[in-house]
Amino acid sequence: MDWLSLAGIALGIAAIVFGNMAEGGLTSALINLPAAMIVFGGSFAALMVQSPWIVIKYALIRTSWLFVPPRFNLEDLLETLCQWGHAARREGLIGLENIAEVEHSMFARKGLNLLADGQPPSAIRNSLELDLYKQEDIGMQSAHVYDSLGGYAPTIGIIGAVLGLMQVLGNLNDPSEIGPGIATAFVATLYGLGSANLIFLPLAQKLKHLVRSEYLYNELTIEGLVAIAEGEHPNSIRYRYEILKRT
Repeated sequence: MDWLSLAGIALGIAAIVFGNMAEGGLTSALINLPAAMIVFGGSFAALMVQSPWIVIKYALIRTSWLFVPPRFNLEDLLETLCQWGHAARREGLIGLENIAEVEHSMFARKGLNLLADGQPPSAIRNSLELDLYKQEDIGMQSAHVYDSLGGYAPTIGIIGAVLGLMQVLGNLNDPSEIGPGIATAFVATLYGLGSANLIFLPLAQKLKHLVRSEYLYNELTIEGLVAIAEGEHPNSIRYRYEILKRT
């Protein structure tokens, strides 16, 4: 669980709520269903027009990463690759089939199976790099979904503010309607700006960071598997890792 993300969102919301209370405002004034419907409904509607379903689907799947991020520990991966290299030298490439069967990463499993099948290093690299670029593209498109929501929400919030002011201007003769109209106007703007800057845009940047970490993790996996396919000593994988860190 990524407690830092949860704590950040909670702290941001708490800062607004308690800041409002410190100025003498009521917490109930921050709750406005019409404003929420306008801002969030409008933002997600705009997203549906912009993005195909498959992109939204991948974004929803990657959302879990934001709160339960996968571990991309390069040092652990390096040790695992060296173990695979020793197993290949000890048992031959065919011995990697048993390792592939219990490997949880689909990316690494594919590479191990290619190794066990006796594919040349160039074929292994080309095949895995296609998957590498595809995964990066999917990850960045998923992050762009949150970027888009961060762009739409403030604008839709302004639309909510205009609608609220229209209600006020249309009911100047009825004082009972002026208060709700003004509340919708300002709360809609608050929802739009707050959700964009406290939730959507930060989550987009967090997802981009995780996508870059996944890319580097899989890139090292490719280098390790290719080194094994070329018959290099397992320690050479460490040299490739040092080169990869400097690029």
